[in-house]
Amino acid sequence: MNKLTFRSAVFAILCSILIGVSSCVQDDEFDAPNSEIADPVFEEGTIFTNITAVAGLLSQEQDDDDNIFDPQPLDYSNENTVFTYGFNENDIFLEAYVISSDEGGNFFEEIILQDDFENPSIGIKLLIDVNPLFVRYDVGRKIFVKLNGLSVGITNGVLTLGQGAGNEVDKISPADEFEVIRRSSEKEDIVPLPLQISEFTENKTNLFVQLQDVQFNRNQAGQLSYAADAADQFDGERILESCSESSSLILSTSTFADFSSAILASGRGTVNGTLTRNFEGEQFIIAVNTLENVQLDSPDRCDPIELSCGLAASAGSNNLFSDDFETQSTGSLISGNGWTNYIEAGTEGWEAYTQFGTNASQGISARVGSFQSNDASSIAWLITPQIDLDANSGVTFQFETSNSFSDGSTLEVLFSKDWDGTVAGIASATWGVVSDAYVTEDDDFFGAWFESGIVDLSCETGQIYLAFKYVGSGDSDSDGTYELDFVSIDAQ
Repeated sequence: MNKLTFRSAVFAILCSILIGVSSCVQDDEFDAPNSEIADPVFEEGTIFTNITAVAGLLSQEQDDDDNIFDPQPLDYSNENTVFTYGFNENDIFLEAYVISSDEGGNFFEEIILQDDFENPSIGIKLLIDVNPLFVRYDVGRKIFVKLNGLSVGITNGVLTLGQGAGNEVDKISPADEFEVIRRSSEKEDIVPLPLQISEFTENKTNLFVQLQDVQFNRNQAGQLSYAADAADQFDGERILESCSESSSLILSTSTFADFSSAILASGRGTVNGTLTRNFEGEQFIIAVNTLENVQLDSPDRCDPIELSCGLAASAGSNNLFSDDFETQSTGSLISGNGWTNYIEAGTEGWEAYTQFGTNASQGISARVGSFQSNDASSIAWLITPQIDLDANSGVTFQFETSNSFSDGSTLEVLFSKDWDGTVAGIASATWGVVSDAYVTEDDDFFGAWFESGIVDLSCETGQIYLAFKYVGSGDSDSDGTYELDFVSIDAQ
């Protein structure tokens, strides 16, 4: 269950309890926010602070050595430490700008804040047991949050502010709303921060970002809704792909969003939304306020070339290439037998390994993964020798894969007809997708091995190379591992 799932479940319960007493956000029947807002009056001696300072106090609380002259960066994996503001003589107020809206039903009992309306550097999530919130705290509104008695911590991988509950952060009660939050008359246009998916980092969560040159995955665009298909019990998770780099992420939409039944746009363009993490805090996702944040209007998609001849009933008896990796040296990079093993980014490549237990290898197998590599980016290729489809008939391709919690990483099976066979030429070659081959997915049982199927290549001509391309998400704490074995290319 991701964080939107949890929120949506709570929303459903509250709606059922409150029906007949007050309407829930879904009908959007609320008065327009009052445009005449008087600036709050603060007591003499009030201290004003920003999100950076709030995060710094939490970082100090996380730091065991308490050395103020050697401050440590905020540990987003530490969800067991909170910093609580005391009830000091002077009030302390956080100044920040609202970037989220629950008007469309895609946010619930939370306000996402960032430190500036343009070029922001840090954001924070404010939890409050109130719904709706947009009628008072509209997007772009500057607000002041009284910190006395509140706690700050890491929840689901993001910086979070609210009422302390032991070593966790909980929602501020409705009775305390107007004591804690003060509105300013200042309202600005929030300027989204342009980011590539590869530039996502933990300290950029809770920011309103712009993804440029993206599109929904070709198997979802124009076919699935945002969050109203049969499999969407609480949230819809749809794949956004970058057209400018080899990366993708999940756009998550609540089933309670008023645009949940809209069909995914088929075009290419920009998406503006809040960068956050899933419920487990394991991977980056983006959530939009309304469909106006999704501008995919260009029909010029960047879908890859596909090789799709279907699956063959059987493989031929003439083996053109095979490898079960049994001759490889465990712990070393895969080499020999015509393989090209290329590390495009990071430090991790395809290596031979042996493992026992639940997630056992098949003797010696090949694997790749960037988990805890500390690499900002991980891309690794394993490419077969060239195969002559003109000189052979009925060519087929098969292999087996397994995974160890692949999470944010991906494994693609690709082909190229114009690669020159050199490492330098890999990036400039045209690579298409062998779409009929099955590659293990993240929700497959990690202890099992899965067959690709006997992939038919007979509808293609010329000379081709086949490649296994691993891409990590850039978050090496959550990227998992893929394993490969029993690669075989055969002809009639």
